[in-house]
Amino acid sequence: MPDLRLLTRDGCHLCQVAAETLERIAAEAGTTVTAVDVDADPELQAEYGDRVPVVLLDGREHSYFTVDVPRLRRDLGLV
Repeated sequence: MPDLRLLTRDGCHLCQVAAETLERIAAEAGTTVTAVDVDADPELQAEYGDRVPVVLLDGREHSYFTVDVPRLRRDLGLV
């Protein structure tokens, strides 16, 4: 099962939109999304700063600011 994570922070409108998009795609793929608050981890906060939301697929950066839906669907085997 793919590991799908969303790096996010409270009060981020783009993060909310990304979360809604990811939940929909994850459901189609039969997996779940784990949200990770970058502000709760100093290393993540230093690495990503204000560059959220970030989508990680199996531990690798997949997209940021917006979800690359066609690429994610392809990488999850949905097309």
